[in-house]
Amino acid sequence: MDSRPVRLFAPASQTELADSVATHLDVDLDSLEERDFEDGEHKTRLLRPVAGSDCHVIQSLYGHDGYSVNDRLVRTLFLLAELRDHDAARVTAVLPYLAYARKDRRTKPLDPVATRYVAQLLEAVGVDRVDTLDVHNPSAFENAFRVPVRNIEAGPELADALLERDRPAAVTVVSPDAGGYKRAERFREILAERTGTRPGLAFMEKKRSAGTVSGDTLVGEVDGTTAVLVDDMISTGGTLARAASACRQGGADRVVAVATHGLFTADARATLKAAPVDRIYITDSLVAARRAGDALGERLAVVAAGPILAEAIANG
Repeated sequence: MDSRPVRLFAPASQTELADSVATHLDVDLDSLEERDFEDGEHKTRLLRPVAGSDCHVIQSLYGHDGYSVNDRLVRTLFLLAELRDHDAARVTAVLPYLAYARKDRRTKPLDPVATRYVAQLLEAVGVDRVDTLDVHNPSAFENAFRVPVRNIEAGPELADALLERDRPAAVTVVSPDAGGYKRAERFREILAERTGTRPGLAFMEKKRSAGTVSGDTLVGEVDGTTAVLVDDMISTGGTLARAASACRQGGADRVVAVATHGLFTADARATLKAAPVDRIYITDSLVAARRAGDALGERLAVVAAGPILAEAIANG
């Protein structure tokens, strides 16, 4: 572990999560001077020297509150470059939600591989390490970078919240698609460690083409159990709603969803409000998570991401 004190930085739009991390690390969040100009450009200025410091920039890369995902990405890149330019000893990008992580391979001729392009941008500004929280595809994430990376798990904390609040007896862990099977298997292992039981495992058939999702076949048995749908994110809510309906038709007594990132785009709140889901567990890695509570009420349970990130940073 680095012996230098940790310094934390975050653009104003991300200070709530960063404040939580700072509180759990018992450090002050460094202040920044931030200015937006009439032509759309911006400036972020450090207010204290950083030479020789162990610096971490906390920013979830997604669009909200008038800032596009690309705007957040550029602001983050500039701040990381500024820290390197002013002789920080180590610069870590802490990106709980990583933009463009879903486009990690070519599915059609001449397709881009956006995950690799984001990696190249981060490397170009001189980061020493990149931390994420339950990235979409851990293997693709690791392969895209030429600097050390770390995929931090929220699964243990989400599992603890699920077991404490819902206390399911018989459980079947369900992946909403075959591609998420390893993620579901990992969550099943966590539940098994905590309960001393062996939950079942199932997955949904799912196909995506040109933004259209199809497939509603459930592979596996959920009859008489609590079906726990596990995914890395909830975007429009359509995949989750489809999987929940299939689990109900398969005889599940209850349906609970667990996902790290709650994007809740488009009509997700209305879609999920009508879906046969008893509870949805997410972290507060994104501001949208808190806003979704207005529509979902007690059906939404939010687990704090700050302590998870703080522990990872403290452990170096």
